[in-house]
Amino acid sequence: MIQLKTSEEIELMRLSARLVSQTLGMLAKEVKPGVTTKTLDALAESFIRDHNAKPGFLGLYGCPSTLLTSVNEAVVHGLPTDKPLEDGDIVAIDCGVFMNGYYGDHAYTFQVGNVAKETIELLDVTKASLYKGIEAFKVGNRIGDIGFAVQQFCESHGYGVVRELVGHGLGKTLHEDPEVPNYGKRGRGKKILEGMTIAIEPMINMGTPKVKQLEDGWTIVTQDGKPSAHFEHNVAIVNGMPLLLSTFDYVYQALGIKTNEEAPFSSKD
Repeated sequence: MIQLKTSEEIELMRLSARLVSQTLGMLAKEVKPGVTTKTLDALAESFIRDHNAKPGFLGLYGCPSTLLTSVNEAVVHGLPTDKPLEDGDIVAIDCGVFMNGYYGDHAYTFQVGNVAKETIELLDVTKASLYKGIEAFKVGNRIGDIGFAVQQFCESHGYGVVRELVGHGLGKTLHEDPEVPNYGKRGRGKKILEGMTIAIEPMINMGTPKVKQLEDGWTIVTQDGKPSAHFEHNVAIVNGMPLLLSTFDYVYQALGIKTNEEAPFSSKD
């Protein structure tokens, strides 16, 4: 059952999502060659607890970490390790927070040092597809319209859209109804309604869309070993239109990136 939220609940969710955004912004300056993902994980846990919140992933479903860190061919759910990041890597950092009774769940794929041009193009297209999906998230549409928008955009650039893993509703639990695939058909799926809150998260591969799970029981990787990208925003329907609860602004401030990509989906107050 889809849990529609009141304006008060959406504001509490925004606070949770923004703390995740701030956590990713803090990590942005720490992602560099020679740093281990276990170090990033420890930094994130301390930062979240220092802000009077709890790591949203730690202990949930048996998850042993605050962050899920997916390097290169890892799509999602990568466990932090002692292996240092190397120049040319990419690392998708997925982070969750539980605060005020609600979850925030947010991801960004970072470049580590000097990254190959074709990999940067994968990141750019994947992030652009996230906003294509957000644009389709509005009253009058259905969930399938979101997946259709993401799929068409990414496949038009020759990339593989992962089928086995999807976005989801978000609220008092990390995973609520509805599921939000990154593929689909227009006009199909559940109706998008006022007060709906979801996580939209394209997981896009440079090559085949097919994936497999490693023996650690968590990490999902591409079957062909080619890179994968993952970006995620939390979004609510307010006055019939999508409103971002999370933001990449803290990441961009840390990295010196200037963009107005979020402006159409941000609060005007």
